[in-house]
Parts: sequence; structure tokens; C-alpha cells
Amino acid sequence: MSADTPEQSNRQAISAMRRSYGEVGITDLGADPFAAFTTWLHEAADNQFIVEANAMVLSTLGTVADGSEAISTRTVLLKDISQGGFTFFTNYSSRKSQGIELNPQVSLLFPWYAMERQVTISGFAAKIERSESEEYFASRPWSSQIGAWASAQSAPLATREELEQRYAGASAKWPEGSVVPCPPHWGGYRVLPTSIEFWQGRYSRLHDRLRYERPDTNSDWLVNRYYP
Repeated sequence: MSADTPEQSNRQAISAMRRSYGEVGITDLGADPFAAFTTWLHEAADNQFIVEANAMVLSTLGTVADGSEAISTRTVLLKDISQGGFTFFTNYSSRKSQGIELNPQVSLLFPWYAMERQVTISGFAAKIERSESEEYFASRPWSSQIGAWASAQSAPLATREELEQRYAGASAKWPEGSVVPCPPHWGGYRVLPTSIEFWQGRYSRLHDRLRYERPDTNSDWLVNRYYP
């Protein structure tokens, strides 16, 4: 009998990756999805095995070099839950911002693997008020503020030294301890959700899926349970 090829061995190893999930399920999360999410977020933050509980995978639809549309994903940090939405901050010239300008419909995913939980959010992203962005920027560490000026996010970069030189230039312009202004190309987006799904891993793959849904951002929430 011939030995398995590396490709076959790799396929078999991946296929064999599985684990048993727990017994704890979702019973009632209440009528308010934001309250339910906040509870889960705090529980994730208290879990020693979860790094940055507020980290979320953001998916957007953008264009590529030939002009065709393509989905792209990246991890960003949730920084606020208010005014009926989830807020994150970024460079307004970045690939994610370009995608949002093309199509404001986005999705967010909070993958809390250590708790056998995930929350998936679908909705529409819009820029927040400039005053909100400036207020948050002022609260950031000095090094992060300088980094926002140094990075032309998503633009081609010839060398690492070029980035470090830009950082050094911004540091000289605004030394540590000085007031660093919020860059005009930097700010926040608020995602107003139309669906928020809570997923809890259960035994025998009989997972729990509870989804809060509404047809638009002005409607009331309805809660439905879905097959896993």
C-alpha cells in the first residue's frame, strides 16, 4: 500500500479536528439585544483565556484593482455601544472605509472561542459626528495618536524604514506631552444593526442560535431561534 501524500495527510488531519461542546445553553436573553450583548461582552472580558474581548471581525464589500467587487475582512476593536450601534475607529482612507463608502452594509463577528460563544451582527455603518471622533482621539495614548498621523493605512509601503521615519517626523512635530490634533482622515463609524445573533456551542452539535431581527434600524426587535 502506498503511503499517503502530504496533501492527503494534511486533509485527514484537518478533517479529524473536532471537539465536544458543553451542556450550557441559551434560555432567555431578554427583549433588548444590546443588554444581552453587554452581558456577554463583560463575561468574555472576565474570562482569562480570551484576549481582547472587544476584538471583532469586520467584513466589508469593496473593489479590487480590476474594478470588480470583493469581500474583505479584518479585526478591529469595539470602542463604544451607544445610540443604537457599535462604534469602531479607523483611517477614513483605509480599505475598510473605501468599502463602506461603496456599500455601507457590513457584518461584525465576536469569536469568543474559549466560551464556545460567538455573536454575529449585520447592519449599516455610518461615520459618527466629528466631535465624537475628536473626543475619543484625545483619550488615546500619545503613541497611538502619533501612529494615526504616521500611517497612510492600506496604501503601498516601500520599506519599514519609511513608516518609522514618518513616525519620527510626527513625534518631532508633536512631542510627548503636547496636544496632538485628531487627523482629518481619522475617525469613527457606528454600525446600526438589523440583526444580532447569539450562538452558544452545545453537545452533539445541537448548538443554540438566537437571533434578534428587524427589517430596518427604526423597527422593533423580534427574537427567533434557528436550527444550528
